[in-house]
Order: sequence, then C-alpha cells, then structure tokens
Amino acid sequence: MKGVNDMDLIRIIFSILLPPIGVFLQVGIGGAFWLNILLTLFGYIPGVIHAIYIIGKH
Repeated sequence: MKGVNDMDLIRIIFSILLPPIGVFLQVGIGGAFWLNILLTLFGYIPGVIHAIYIIGKH
C-alpha cells in the first residue's frame, strides 16, 4: 500500500470541495473527468466518491 504524499492530500481536498477539479489534477481531461462532472451534476456525493476513488486508484 502506498502512502499519501502532499500532492495526493491536495487532490483529496479539492475532491471534497470541487470533485471535478480533483479528478482533473489526477488524470487531466478525459473520460474520468467528464464522468465526474456528470456524477457531480446528478449529486454532490457521487461526484466526491468517484473523485476519491480515482485518486486512490492512481
């Protein structure tokens, strides 16, 4: 299991405040980014969960 570095912590904070920004910082503009925008529009919590999943996965 890898540790959490400073950049991951910043991404997680952005993911809680604005989920698409956290995903963008992790993977850039791509499928995961657009999916996160869609999830965030449907509900804030699904967007946060997806963003933290993407950050944890990478």
